[in-house]
Amino acid sequence: ALKIDSIRIDELPLPRPMVEIFLCAPEVEGVHLRFGKVARGGIRWSDRREDFRTEILGLVKAQQVKNAVIVPVGSKGGFYPKRLPPAARREEWLAAGVSAYKLFISSLLDLTDNLDAAGKIVPPRDVVRHDGDDPYLVVAADKGTATFSDIANGISREYGFWLDDAFASGGSAGYDHKQMGITARGAWETIKRHFREMGVDIQTTPFTVVGVGDMSGDVFGNGMLLSKAIKLVAAFDHRDIFLDPNPDPATSHAERQRIFNLPRSSWADYDQTKISRGGGVYSRSMKTIPLSPEVQAFTGLSVDQIEPAELIRALLKSPADLLWFGGIGTYVKASTQSHGDVGDKSNDALRVNGNELRAKVVGEGANLGMTQAGRIEYASAGGRLNTDAIDNSAGVDTSDHEVNLKILLNASIGAGELKAEARDPLLSRMTDEVAALVLADNYNQSLALSVAQRGGAWESDAYGRFMRALERAGRLNRNVEGLPSDENLRARANRNDGLTRPELAVLLAYAKLQLFQEINGSGLADDPFFETTLRGYFPSVVGETLPKGLRAHRLRREIIATVLANDIINRGGPVFMHRLKEATASEAPGLARAYTIALHVFGIDRLAQRIHALDNAVSADIQNRMHASLALHLQRQTLWFFRHVPADVAILDAIRPYAEGVAKLKGTFSSLVSEAEGQAIQTTLAEYRAAGVPEDLADEIGALAAIGATPDIARLAQETGKPLDMVAGAYFAASHTIGIDRLRLAAERMNLPEHWDRLAVRRLVDDLLENQRALASRALGRNMASGNRADGSAAVADWAEMNRNQVARVAALVTDLERSGTFTVARLTLAAGQIRDLLS
Repeated sequence: ALKIDSIRIDELPLPRPMVEIFLCAPEVEGVHLRFGKVARGGIRWSDRREDFRTEILGLVKAQQVKNAVIVPVGSKGGFYPKRLPPAARREEWLAAGVSAYKLFISSLLDLTDNLDAAGKIVPPRDVVRHDGDDPYLVVAADKGTATFSDIANGISREYGFWLDDAFASGGSAGYDHKQMGITARGAWETIKRHFREMGVDIQTTPFTVVGVGDMSGDVFGNGMLLSKAIKLVAAFDHRDIFLDPNPDPATSHAERQRIFNLPRSSWADYDQTKISRGGGVYSRSMKTIPLSPEVQAFTGLSVDQIEPAELIRALLKSPADLLWFGGIGTYVKASTQSHGDVGDKSNDALRVNGNELRAKVVGEGANLGMTQAGRIEYASAGGRLNTDAIDNSAGVDTSDHEVNLKILLNASIGAGELKAEARDPLLSRMTDEVAALVLADNYNQSLALSVAQRGGAWESDAYGRFMRALERAGRLNRNVEGLPSDENLRARANRNDGLTRPELAVLLAYAKLQLFQEINGSGLADDPFFETTLRGYFPSVVGETLPKGLRAHRLRREIIATVLANDIINRGGPVFMHRLKEATASEAPGLARAYTIALHVFGIDRLAQRIHALDNAVSADIQNRMHASLALHLQRQTLWFFRHVPADVAILDAIRPYAEGVAKLKGTFSSLVSEAEGQAIQTTLAEYRAAGVPEDLADEIGALAAIGATPDIARLAQETGKPLDMVAGAYFAASHTIGIDRLRLAAERMNLPEHWDRLAVRRLVDDLLENQRALASRALGRNMASGNRADGSAAVADWAEMNRNQVARVAALVTDLERSGTFTVARLTLAAGQIRDLLS
């Protein structure tokens, strides 16, 4: 009884293959259906006929950023029931909404491929398909549909859909997001980072909050219980305004917990005897609200009474430590935008501009609390925030883990390694570990943004090149995403300004999505090494007890590609992979393989976890600096392994010999490096130790430049057949004998704004290292007539003595260049050429 009314693609500012389909069935329910051709979507019941399409399109854009952490990518959908009874007849009203939802879900499944018991594709009947086979469709709860998961799964079973009750996450056999508090907890990880970078631990230090929402809401309610140091001075929802100018943290936390536990609550349920002087709870239906001196002092208002809308605007602009969005509505735009640009008419009277916010931090636990332009304006004025897609991604991430777990567990049941009745209790037991896996994603994504921000204006050129590459590939529309033009980037760089954090958040997601597609389209995920990556996505009990279900997982390759892409970009930043591709003129899968080797050879994850453990023990700036050092080390080592390890070597076989070399040489570098290199390392170590970094960790991070020579040393030891320690001695002796150490240190201190100059210097440094290796190899290959044959440095000394005139000329040149002032690309090129001639 359904007909496709229209298909419109061009007007959607979204990547292909997103399409929009309107399914109209006036003879059934009069429901307007909309969905994207996607794998996963949160389905919301829209109550705004005039702008629900704008609302959902805005959420689709936000979802594109969240797609980076889920498997496969997803979108948003929604329905607007046209013929609802009056809301006062609640049971009839709800029944009509449920009927519309059922029609929507059934329509989706009518157009979706299925799988039979043998795993063979079963196309939908009477549907002309213009795309390939794709039986993966998952729906998730959203506004108005939070309790509808069992309904959707019932339809899935009626259709015999292969996903069964994994079709709709949540429900009676799924993870209850409100009970877990997972969306708020994920946002809290990002908020804690903002404050940690200001030197504040919000779990112990009292801080003021203004909020949007009430304690009955999942995100707002759970969020306002996550720290006993919260001082909630004001909040509002669609019914009431709550004011508590000077709250006692312990008393107010207990009262918030009490009304959170009520079946249905509002701010009117708050015990007003627990509210500080001058506060109260006021209905938004009042014509005016009285303002106490205490509220006046907090808001900066100087009137005795005010209209509710004006009071809300003043609260949004108040100087709170945190502005917490936990309710529905867009309350902040940019000063350059009109209210019509926002598409949320119901809140036009309340909305303020980003440059008017005085809160130190904004947390977007809810979707679309601000426009992207509003975020950028606030961030440009010094505010600290991410985007809603970064802050509240834990909800969709949890749904993703649930669905993929159910797919695995159902496969395990079919394979006979799990009893059907044991599935749901096992899902329940894994709740805490699933939450930990999800929260780690929030922690790491916000960390990636902090490290990326350190680059500032110096990275503007790199981001410009990355955006241009995305545009050429048809992946990015800067206007749609609110990203700056090349001219704007250059103007910012001239002011020493880089991209804002909300802009970086968008590019972080685009980098992940592109890398996922490139890895997933290759055979990289088929390397047996990535079985550990697959196991790591799931709670530990899965890998330990359900190997058949794990191996049979239909989305195993997609999971590996998603985890690997997230790991690479979280550690290296948005332009990490693009830089590697530029430097090598190669494709991402081979570089991702080399990255994996480098990561495990040097135990980078172990070092990163130790840095994480220093939260609130050392300054966040020091932590971010150490993470930036790891990222730079990974970039250099990824290039080395890409160039020197053949592509047909299994990853595990490639890792093993080099990891052994790192383990053997660990702790010996202080006795091997030259005086110049040693001084540079000691300066860094002293700074880390003074900041409170444990000495052994400071040693490892500070000496990364020296440790990075290990692969070259191990390779040379294999080629020459000499002991590793002997080769190490020769390698570092070669560096300081002809001044390579001083030239390399000078190159690293060069602050070059031009991309091509930086590439040229990087190539010169690579040439210097190749010459260093060649000299060591030549010295070791000689038949030493005297000295300690186990001493590689003695072999280099013998070679230098035999070539003392040439060595002296090179040393004199390097000294003259150092004395003549700051190094330039030309001076470095000249010195590198002299060294190359010496060894020719």
